[in-house]
Amino acid sequence: DVKSKFWATYKKVSDGYDDDFLARAHGDIGIILTFAGLLSATISTFIGGMQPDSGNTTNILLMQLIQISVNGSSANIGNLSSTTRYSTSTIWAQALAYIGLALSILAAFGAVVVKQ
Repeated sequence: DVKSKFWATYKKVSDGYDDDFLARAHGDIGIILTFAGLLSATISTFIGGMQPDSGNTTNILLMQLIQISVNGSSANIGNLSSTTRYSTSTIWAQALAYIGLALSILAAFGAVVVKQ
């Protein structure tokens, strides 16, 4: 029968095409996962490097606490605060880094969902 021969040929050709397409997509998604993982690690390292030195802040706060304890209860504890101030460019750089990290993790999540 001509119709059954046509559909048998169609099924063979379409199965081959589908298998090739899925193999390419599977490879591309693996590349996306690898890139997203490397990008997340790089951005996380960059974010960690942009953080202020917590040792300096701790030392300043300890010095203020020592001054309060030496001066007794008459000391003003209202000024117990960190002296760390961020410039506008630092705030923007950190915001962009956190956005980049969130998008990278979202891309990895999407790739994992699609790969399943």
